[in-house]
Amino acid sequence: MKAVIIGQGYVGLPLAQAAVGAGISVVGLESKPETVDALNAGKSHVGDISDSALVEMLNSGYGATADVTTIADADVVVICVPTPLGDQGVPDLTYVTSAATQIAENLTAGTLVVLESTTYPGTTEEVVQPILEQSGLALDTGFHLAFSPERIDPGNPTFGLRNTPKVVGGATPASTRAAAEFYGTFIETVVTTRGTREAETAKLLENTYRHVNIALVNEMARFCHDLGIDLWNVIDAAATKPFGFQAFYPGPGVGGHCIPIDPNYLSYEVQRKLGYPFRFVELAESINDSMPAYVVDRVQDALNDVSKPIKGSSVLLLGVTYKANVKDQRESPARPIAELLAAKGARLSYHDPRVARWTTEIGELESETDLEAAVAAADVVMLLQAHREYDVDALAELAQLFFDTRGKSTIAKAIRL
Repeated sequence: MKAVIIGQGYVGLPLAQAAVGAGISVVGLESKPETVDALNAGKSHVGDISDSALVEMLNSGYGATADVTTIADADVVVICVPTPLGDQGVPDLTYVTSAATQIAENLTAGTLVVLESTTYPGTTEEVVQPILEQSGLALDTGFHLAFSPERIDPGNPTFGLRNTPKVVGGATPASTRAAAEFYGTFIETVVTTRGTREAETAKLLENTYRHVNIALVNEMARFCHDLGIDLWNVIDAAATKPFGFQAFYPGPGVGGHCIPIDPNYLSYEVQRKLGYPFRFVELAESINDSMPAYVVDRVQDALNDVSKPIKGSSVLLLGVTYKANVKDQRESPARPIAELLAAKGARLSYHDPRVARWTTEIGELESETDLEAAVAAADVVMLLQAHREYDVDALAELAQLFFDTRGKSTIAKAIRL
C-alpha cells in the first residue's frame, strides 16, 4: 500500500510515522521545498518527532516531495493541511480546496481520499467531493471519500496516534469501510460514524466542550479573585467527586489550533445554514479572548501595590508556548500579553527552555540565558507556561513579584490568577 499525506506538520508527520511503522509506503507531500529538503535530510520541525525518529521513518519507506504527480500512484491520499480563520472569523478553506484540486488532477481509479483537516460540517461532501468528481471519476465506483478528524495532542506521554481511538465517517457506507480498513492497520480502535457530517461535527464538539469549560473557569477566576476565594483550591476540592465533574483550569488565554479556532467553524456553519448564533461558543470566545488583557491588568495592580508603575518596569515572561512541555507556539496567549505589556511601557524579556528565539508584533524579545539572575532582577515575573524545567516555588521565592497564571505555586508570596 502507498499513502500520500498532504501536509507534513503537527498532524501529517505523526500520521506518516504511524503508517510507515505499519509497513505502509508513505510520501509526505509538502509545498515548501525547504521543508521537503529538511525532512529528507532527517531534520524534523515537529516537536513530537525527533530527528532520530524521522531518520528511522526514512529508512522504513518514508520520503517527502513537492511533486504532486506522486498522487497518481497512491492507494490512499490524506489531506492534513491548515484550516485557519480568515477575515471576520470566516473559515478559510484555501488549503483544503488546493489539495483537493491537486488530487483531482492526479486521481486514479480505486483511490481512497480522506480529509483530516478540521472544518465545518458538510465540507467533505459539499466542497471536496465536487472537486474530486472533476477528475471524471465517480464516488464509490471511481474513488472513496471520508472524513477522519485528527486527535493529535502534542507532548502527551500517554496517548499517541496509535492508542487514541480514530473516528471515521465516509460519504457512503463503502467509503466508511475503506477508510476504517486503512486506519485499522495502524490504529488500535476505529470508531465509525453515520457519515462525514457526524465525524466533522464530533471533532468540533470535542473542542467546543473544552472551549466552553475553560471559559467557565476563566470567568470564575475573576469573581473568585474579587471575592477572596482561592479558585485553585475550589477546583481541587470539586475534583474529588468521582462522578459528574471534570476539572478544567483557568489560564492567561487559550492557544494551539483547536480551542481558539475550531469552535468558530461550528458557530459559522450554524449561523450560515440556520441563521441564528451558537451563543455558547460566542460567549466562550469573548471570555477566553479577554484573558490576556485581564492578566495584564492584574500585573499592573500588583506593581501598583508595591508603588511601581508598569511603565518602565521590567517584566520577565516564563514559557511562551501555547502548552507546557512543547515548543509549539501556535496561537499562544503569550503573544497578546507581550503586546499589551509593551503598549503600557513595560520592558520585556522572556525565558523558555524550548524556544530559542521569539518574535512578536513588537519585534524579537530578549531571551534570558541565566534564569535565576533574570528572575531576581525583574520587577515582576509572569509564569505563562509551567514547563517541567521550572521549579516554580523556587523561582517564586527568588522573584520580587511572581504572578502565576497556572496555579502551580504553593508559597504565600506568589500571586495566583
